Amino acid sequence: MNYLIVLNDPPYGTERSFNGLRLALWLSKREEVSIKVFLLSDSVVCVKTGQKLPSGYYNLEVMLKKLVARGVVIGACGVCMEARGLTDADLIGGVHKSNMDELTDWTLEADKVVVF
Repeated sequence: MNYLIVLNDPPYGTERSFNGLRLALWLSKREEVSIKVFLLSDSVVCVKTGQKLPSGYYNLEVMLKKLVARGVVIGACGVCMEARGLTDADLIGGVHKSNMDELTDWTLEADKVVVF
């Protein structure tokens, strides 16, 4: 089963991106599942490297690195990145700058699309 998880919200302030990544982590434990994650709008800030948070607070950089280590493909909208002043150098390793053409392909390939 192929899943596409689309995130829209900022990394902190709401828990929508956190919950989307939690679902991705749990799905990534299943051998029969293939996952791709696409970040739009403010969620592109989730892939910024060097996040420093108070002790005990969830860290989306850590969660994303776990997904990359599990082979999950993660793309961040390039237009959204540029609007927020992010460059390729800001991205967590294993995450790539993407575009709507790739999101379209991923949507058509997916058996299920989950949007947060």
